[in-house]
Amino acid sequence: MNDLDKVRVRNRIRELRFAHGEITQQQLATAVGCSRQTIVLLEQGRYSPSLTLAFLIARHFDATVDSVFEFVEE
Repeated sequence: MNDLDKVRVRNRIRELRFAHGEITQQQLATAVGCSRQTIVLLEQGRYSPSLTLAFLIARHFDATVDSVFEFVEE
């Protein structure tokens, strides 16, 4: 097992979508330029975003990257 297997990225995307007018996964995906499936996978914790996508999502919610995404070591 390497170091990457011991870490994951947790996020607050679903919570933020509902706090910002209950926008849909598709609306967020369109706003940041990715697919709805990417948002689904992010929310499920099955995908870690690129740095660019993380910044775009945070900017969409007028938040900092580290308030949306959390690096967790297991």
